[in-house]
Parts: sequence; structure tokens; C-alpha cells
Amino acid sequence: MDSMSSMGFSVMIDGDIDVAGVAVRDALKSEGFGVLTEIDVEATLRTKLGDREADAVGPTRILGACNPGLAHRALMTQRDVALLLPCNVVLREIDGRTEVSIADPAAMVVMAGADLEGVATDARERLGRVIVALRA
Repeated sequence: MDSMSSMGFSVMIDGDIDVAGVAVRDALKSEGFGVLTEIDVEATLRTKLGDREADAVGPTRILGACNPGLAHRALMTQRDVALLLPCNVVLREIDGRTEVSIADPAAMVVMAGADLEGVATDARERLGRVIVALRA
């Protein structure tokens, strides 16, 4: 179930969210990305809103991935691009498998301007390879 939308691309991989999380981190690392932040959406909703709301969402995590070289290039081109960093990678567990969705850096160009096209293209190619690696 691979797909692409105007916001990003996704792939469905075997394993629960914890197993998938390790594979995603490894694939990101191989493309020069590190994970700066991790938000456990389900746990946050459970704490703030209660069990019913958290159960409705299910196991979901948002990873804030960053490639320092690409981030530096983007910031030197357009300082306000910091509003769009880091790259979001979302993991959603569905029936024992995990959907991995990655925000398309090309969307950054739409918001921040054509000056960032080269950086966005580079990031998009790298993150595309992450999706390909996760398919394997």
C-alpha cells in the first residue's frame, strides 16, 4: 500500500510501531538524517484528553527528522524555512503493521519559494530512498 499525496509519500511495512520505528531510524540514518524529536501522539492524547480519544487515534508517533547539511543549506537560502523544519515522519500502527508517512520537502518550496528548490529536491530524493529501503 504505497501512496503519494500532495503532502507526502507513505509505505506500509510489517511489524508494530516499535519494530517499524527501528527500521525507520536506520533508513533515515543511511540517508544522513537523525531524529531530533519524537512525539507519542497516543500517549499525549491519553494524558491530555483521556482514553477514548487516544484509543480512537491508536498508536501514532511523529518523528522530527533532520539532515544537518540540508537544513543548513535551506536556512542559508531562506531563514524563515526554520518554520518548516524538521521533516516530519509519521508512524501509524494499523492491525499489526505500520504505515510510515513522510512529508514531501517539495511542499516547502510552495510555502517558502523557488529559491529552496535545489535543497527540497535533494531532501526529496533522500527521503524517497528511505521509503524504498523500508519496502525491502
